[in-house]
Amino acid sequence: MSLPETRYARSGDVSIAYQVFGDGPVDLVYVPGWVSNVELIWEDPLLSRFFRRLGSFARVITFDKRGTGLSDQVAVDNLPDLETRMDDLRAVMDASGCESATIFGHSEGGTLSILFAATHPDRTDRLVLTGAPAKRIRSDDYPWAPTADERRATAEEFERTWGQSTGLEVVAPSRADDPDFQRWYGRYQRFSASPRAAAALLAMNSQADVRSVLASITTPTLLLYRVDDRDVSVQEGMYIAEAIDGSRFVELPGGDHYFWAGDIDQMLGEIEEFVTGTRSSDDPDRRLVTVLFTDIVGSTTMAAESGDSEWRRLLERHNQLIRAELSRWKGVEVGTTGDGFLATFDGPARAIRCALAVSTEVKSLGLEVRCGVHTGMVEVVGDDVAGLAVHIGARVGAIAHAGEVLVSSTVKDLVAGSGFVFEDRGRHQLKGVPDRWQVYAATR
Repeated sequence: MSLPETRYARSGDVSIAYQVFGDGPVDLVYVPGWVSNVELIWEDPLLSRFFRRLGSFARVITFDKRGTGLSDQVAVDNLPDLETRMDDLRAVMDASGCESATIFGHSEGGTLSILFAATHPDRTDRLVLTGAPAKRIRSDDYPWAPTADERRATAEEFERTWGQSTGLEVVAPSRADDPDFQRWYGRYQRFSASPRAAAALLAMNSQADVRSVLASITTPTLLLYRVDDRDVSVQEGMYIAEAIDGSRFVELPGGDHYFWAGDIDQMLGEIEEFVTGTRSSDDPDRRLVTVLFTDIVGSTTMAAESGDSEWRRLLERHNQLIRAELSRWKGVEVGTTGDGFLATFDGPARAIRCALAVSTEVKSLGLEVRCGVHTGMVEVVGDDVAGLAVHIGARVGAIAHAGEVLVSSTVKDLVAGSGFVFEDRGRHQLKGVPDRWQVYAATR
């Protein structure tokens, strides 16, 4: 699936950024949480994979709420209430030709989705909630939420540290130590809202309370909550499920609040079955491929020094250069990670030649990249790939130095006689990967 085009819907005098993708027979509107950016969602491999799977069984519509991402910004002293944001949701549905849809709300987006389903049952075919609270401030009859003082302290902390992957240990503990995810998430924060706006939006969302409308929801509802979620307690999901007659509540393992961390396949299976009545086969398409990971060295510092507009221009030139080399060496682009690429090849020699060419060519832009190459079995899910081989390739690339192409011992053995020179870089314990792996630096 190619990356979708960002379009704009008019809601009053405000422009709301939205995207439409997928070719399934039913419509599904994803309502994001607190802040979002509809273009950067495609730069995280797991989040991209999640949406590509949604697009395999639904026509998916997503948007940035006003004041976030690519939608019009608003004054922090005049933030939109839930009623205004419902107007924005309706405007996006109208602009995309959607009469009614499954409304899929995550976190604070779930609060908006609850109110929308109660207010507009004619436009809500089904309701899916994950990690969604009914209210955000603790009370005697809702003891699981943070206190007002705790929410105030969280807003102040976010304003001080925004853009530095703030809060990952709470919302995505399984990925909090992943440097690639840290870089992407910091960028996602910066491109979703300013520090002051993020803090103001968090404070505004803290006042929401939709408990009074829960009993009026008649739409079929699915609730998905992880049992050890530290941001929204599983008990909050149970509370909502008890109040919505006939709803289905599913506890999922793990402690990640973000649905694109932890085990995403079980959650996707539950959503697909709820929306379509069937679940895709659990037997994945497995193939032997060579994976190549590239990553710009020092991208965070360079982005800060060059400014957003100049960095975007430089990234576009970098992306064009890499895509030209992928075409030359018959590589298949799987996805981008903001400042890097994941590609697959049907042979390791072509992957190495592509990596060496990329490493040389990007120097003309004043950039250096690190590259990792590994060959192994992967699971093909739509246009995406998954499995241990992908993790190994990513970890091999992560330990490469600037300008270096590192390969696993598997790759080195497979290209014997191809004319490459390999320098031993020792055995490494790759994070999250069993055993220690021998790696080599490849040159011509």
